Amino acid sequence: MSLLALPASELLDRFAAPDPTPGGGSAAALAGAAGAALVTMVCRMTKTRTGDPVERVRLDDALARVTEAGSRLRRLVDEDTAAYDAVVAAHRLPKGNEEEKAVRKRAVGAALAHATDVPLRTAEACVAVLSAAAVAAADGNPNAASDALTAAALAWAGVRGAAENVRINLGDAAGPSPARDRIDALEREAGERIAATGATPAGPGPARAR
Repeated sequence: MSLLALPASELLDRFAAPDPTPGGGSAAALAGAAGAALVTMVCRMTKTRTGDPVERVRLDDALARVTEAGSRLRRLVDEDTAAYDAVVAAHRLPKGNEEEKAVRKRAVGAALAHATDVPLRTAEACVAVLSAAAVAAADGNPNAASDALTAAALAWAGVRGAAENVRINLGDAAGPSPARDRIDALEREAGERIAATGATPAGPGPARAR
């Protein structure tokens, strides 16, 4: 059963349980998905900021983009859990002889690569939500401004959470890392996007930009 099919209280209990999954990666995707839902709400409202038809065009475009990103994030809630379950399973493979050790090493490497790719895609989708949230905040119903800003905060949290999961799965691997470069770039872009909403997040996040 999908995590999102659970009652909200049961889903929170699953996050609170001492089991490895669902964990931070799924929580990051869930935060982004919640942000996407709020942006969708604001974009669907009949009233725009001033009633200018151009605002409606921009909101409709943002709606299309955030709908797609939100759908991705909903899937990624479960994908992240499955990806880390595969890492746990790979670590549990036997290592009684050299052949088993080699098989286990390859399995762990493949599982970690996938477990790195999933939160990377979560961060990408959350940045798309942030972009749409900026439009919702600028052109949407002014009575829903707090909803757009809440959406931006949730998407920002999704980016930050996903980034931490990418980095921990990369470990201390030496040499060039496209995944590390990509997540650094996404965090920088996310900082710019949330600033565009008029909200400036507290904490060390934006300061990572360099």
